[in-house]
Amino acid sequence: MNLKNRTVGSQYVATEILKQIIFKPNAVLGLATGNTMVEVYKMLADLLNINHIDVSNVVTFNLDEYVGLSAEHKQSYHVYMDTHLFKHNPTWNHKNIYLPVGNATNIKLESELYEKRLNEIGSADIQILGIGENGHIGFNEPYSSFESVTRVVDLTPSTIHANSQHFNHIEDVPKQAISMGLSSIMKANRIILLAFGKNKQQAIKRLLAGEVSEALPASILHNHSNVEVIIDDEIFTSIIEDGTL
Repeated sequence: MNLKNRTVGSQYVATEILKQIIFKPNAVLGLATGNTMVEVYKMLADLLNINHIDVSNVVTFNLDEYVGLSAEHKQSYHVYMDTHLFKHNPTWNHKNIYLPVGNATNIKLESELYEKRLNEIGSADIQILGIGENGHIGFNEPYSSFESVTRVVDLTPSTIHANSQHFNHIEDVPKQAISMGLSSIMKANRIILLAFGKNKQQAIKRLLAGEVSEALPASILHNHSNVEVIIDDEIFTSIIEDGTL
């Protein structure tokens, strides 16, 4: 779905999340991080506050966290979520907010417990996703098994380079992350993937080409019955010019 630009696309997704919360006050939301989600969360926070929505019963699960970063580290996804969403509404219940603990003593056990929590609480009503330049979703890099569950993953050089913009030096970027697996993501009832800008053009073109392969992790979404892909004019124009659609 082409929604013109990042702002319009973000507004659509924020509104869909709001509608889900109003319809089901104890909704389960699968959340993502990164530059793509910043406007989504700003708009969602504004909508929740304007409409005086109580989100104390909403449950959230984040896709991933860097291995080795504490929840207080300024580049952790704990801080990202607080900064962009949770601190803007006092009714968020932190007992219902789940993110992997990146500096857990036993990372393997932390991954297993996170997957267990996912299964106990049940399928996300909406899972939002970005997409990496190499087609990763979450931190499921190319050739991740379609059967994968929450686990420790090694980040590829391209992902490390892409994420280095948030760190002082590329050497500071963690080389591993705890990531929800592809099979975990696919349990969601509804999935909305957002992609904006020229650096995501090739990943979206490959996704829309239709081949389902572990070489392109996002291609697993072709096997889900309720997926929306939100793009902007820049990507849409490139797709049309290339004849992808």
